[in-house]
Amino acid sequence: MHEEILNQDSKNNMMTKRLERREVAKGSILTYYRDKVLIPNGNVREWDFIGHNGAAAVLPVTEDGRLVLVRQYRNAFDRFMLEIPAGGLEPDEPTKEAAARELKEETGFEAEEISFLMAFYPTVAYSGEKIDIYLAKGLKAGGRELDADEYINVELWDLKELLDMIYAGKLNDGKTVAAVLAYAQLAGKP
Repeated sequence: MHEEILNQDSKNNMMTKRLERREVAKGSILTYYRDKVLIPNGNVREWDFIGHNGAAAVLPVTEDGRLVLVRQYRNAFDRFMLEIPAGGLEPDEPTKEAAARELKEETGFEAEEISFLMAFYPTVAYSGEKIDIYLAKGLKAGGRELDADEYINVELWDLKELLDMIYAGKLNDGKTVAAVLAYAQLAGKP
């Protein structure tokens, strides 16, 4: 039964068609659009859409198994948030290179090995943002290269501490929660 629901679109050949995308406003990292879409029942719906160029994030793991996270101020919530290092993509920048860049800029670490962990879509209802998340190992310490508008603390955490925080509702950043849970599964520590 569950599989039928997940595959209903392909089994029933349901299709949509975007009839119009109108730019409403443009910011420094986001563009707000208004879309008109023909949906499978024949009706036309209007939806808001937030365009985003994408991002990359990285979960750095030290030789002794601790996870490197950053704490930085997030204006949307008017507080400091604990997160994995992440940032937006430069034009035509591969996400793996962006993850390595963000690792260096925000933490000062460089990694001998960076491997793909997962893709994360933070807000599928209204944004096209996609974040490719990587796992970084073989860390070598160096100097950070923070942007002028960044104030970031680097913190080392045990996996169990982070899992406890997730299950207690105290670690709330979506990409970080997803990355930590995926890593715990890989490490055999769900």
